[in-house]
Amino acid sequence: MKFVVFSDVHGNLPALELMLKAAGKVDGYISLGDAVNYGPWSNECIDLLLTLPNAVLLKGNHEEYFLNGKYSGTNEIAQTFFDFCYPTFDRQAAISEQPQDYVLNGFTFTHTIGDQYIYPDSKITIDRNYVVGHSHHQFKLDLPPHVLYNPGSVGQNRKYINVINFALLDSDTMEFDFQALTYDEGLIINEMKARNYPKLCIDYYDNKARLSLA
Repeated sequence: MKFVVFSDVHGNLPALELMLKAAGKVDGYISLGDAVNYGPWSNECIDLLLTLPNAVLLKGNHEEYFLNGKYSGTNEIAQTFFDFCYPTFDRQAAISEQPQDYVLNGFTFTHTIGDQYIYPDSKITIDRNYVVGHSHHQFKLDLPPHVLYNPGSVGQNRKYINVINFALLDSDTMEFDFQALTYDEGLIINEMKARNYPKLCIDYYDNKARLSLA
């Protein structure tokens, strides 16, 4: 069976829609969480994900924030985004029952491990095969006898804001095919401006847009 594996949509509906179109016909979907916050379309992203057939929708830390009604970190930018986005989110019932993890053919799919940001050069020890999101970077990490995959971020790539990352998974062989495509980041930035996001939030995206992949 063929699955789309993705993470960290972060309220970016145009990027999510483009990813789904590019992925084409598949047998199922696995979202690793953080579909909400930052972007202007958290409600709409949840609605779209709920229409996907044979979809596993996992809970990320930002779903937890929206369920608890508070951001638990110390990052000023993240706090500002939460303060702006949370009051307009009303899909709590839809995300409240999302599981934390999902197991398929010897792989554990989850948003992260122990709240860690895991990168390609992270020095970690794992006790099983994992597929995680959270760090917004796409990579494979070999940790014999196990392996860890991160399909990257759909809606908020940390290196190039206009790049969408995801993976196609053959569940018979458990082979991951990393995918990347670009979109017009002006779609999300202009919508943020139209909705009067705080300047700190708009500047965050504008500064990243200056480094967009040509």
